[in-house]
Amino acid sequence: MLEGIDAIGFENATPVQEATIPLILAKKDIIAAAQTGTGKTAAFLLPLINRILEQPEDGQIKALVIVPTRELAVQIDQQLEGLSYYTSVSSLAVYGGGDGQSFDREKKALSEGADIIIGTPGRLIAHLNMNYVKVGKLEVLVLDEADRMLDMGFNEDITKIIGYLPKERQTLLFSATMPAKIRELSKKILKNPEEISIAISKPNEKIVQAAFVCYDGQKIDLAKHILKADFLRSVIIFCSTKDNAKRLTKELKRNDVPAEEIHSDLEQKTREQVLSAFKQKKLKVLVATDILSRGIDVEDIDIVINYDVPNDGEDYIHRIGRTARAASTGAAFTFVNEKEQSKFLSIENLLGKPVPKAKIPSHIGDGPAYSPKPYRGGGKGGRRKGGRK
Repeated sequence: MLEGIDAIGFENATPVQEATIPLILAKKDIIAAAQTGTGKTAAFLLPLINRILEQPEDGQIKALVIVPTRELAVQIDQQLEGLSYYTSVSSLAVYGGGDGQSFDREKKALSEGADIIIGTPGRLIAHLNMNYVKVGKLEVLVLDEADRMLDMGFNEDITKIIGYLPKERQTLLFSATMPAKIRELSKKILKNPEEISIAISKPNEKIVQAAFVCYDGQKIDLAKHILKADFLRSVIIFCSTKDNAKRLTKELKRNDVPAEEIHSDLEQKTREQVLSAFKQKKLKVLVATDILSRGIDVEDIDIVINYDVPNDGEDYIHRIGRTARAASTGAAFTFVNEKEQSKFLSIENLLGKPVPKAKIPSHIGDGPAYSPKPYRGGGKGGRRKGGRK
């Protein structure tokens, strides 16, 4: 395992790793608040690998990691492969959207017992319902991005999965935020948990932030204007709905902007191809729903554009956190129409300061005045309910 750590290039533990790894090795239940980019994936993977290596192989699933999206499942599995490359630890990402062959491959791993399974709730339930999944000796359950899973309506699914698992187990809950529903869930599934808070509710200071106060009909022209800059190599544009993502991508392509969309309406294979092209810098502009705001590790993003204002401040921080990672700098621009001004004010309140307002180019026209009223539906504690992205 140490060879794997060295090969990946890890040298120093992050704060969340320092705080959680000793507790996980001591087999404590934990509830940890840690945002994306803090190193929490390795914080639970490393002690899991260590635990499995200390035991004889017995053909049983030792650990289950539940995540909200296919992309996050794949990413965690890839990091696990890197960390465990020089060991005998086996793993598999289990998620929907594939073909019959992928389901059969998952069935084989789940019935024969891969050491660590990383999966999305719906796909895991599909397999568990068929009674061949070897979870009788499962030792560790990890819920990653727990708040996101509850936001996406997976509460009942998580409860159902847990019903299949041994009651005597270690449970690790990681969440970027700690709303009341996470507290309620933790009381149901954790035993005397240790609580860790590493959440940093402020964006990286290297991110240059600006907002364009505009009319809704000006947003597409604003996006096209910004994307004319020659120095831009890698841009993510976040939309709050799939319809907006589709419409914007279509308009950008019509103007010869190299852009592709990524959202849950696309087949999994297409999503993987688009994301791979973007990571390899073969695609300049990625138009995405919030499916990418957390957990997807793409380096060297020049700018993030919030085409729609996020529904709360934490989502804003996760979105713009895609840029200025590692040692790089970056910029984040947010388009704020008249209806979104109150939501944006709640984000500014969370940040503790106003976001500078940029002037709209003259050829696009004047925008509305920025005169928001307090927003009751968002802010740090107000999470949205409803459908999956």
